[in-house]
Amino acid sequence: MGHQLRVMSGGMGAPAVIGFDMTAAFALARGLGISAAAVAQLLPIVEAAAIPAMNSRMRPEDG
Repeated sequence: MGHQLRVMSGGMGAPAVIGFDMTAAFALARGLGISAAAVAQLLPIVEAAAIPAMNSRMRPEDG
């Protein structure tokens, strides 16, 4: 998904990813010949795992 993310400014902290850009995801799937129904079923599951993982990697490390 690369840069097709919805990101929220973190104020004084790191920015936070809040979700995938679903319009871009469906366009990418269409270009790859992947069924929109499959994307609609599977992408929310992938997103639920990927977003917390990306956010944990974006947090500044302690000390």
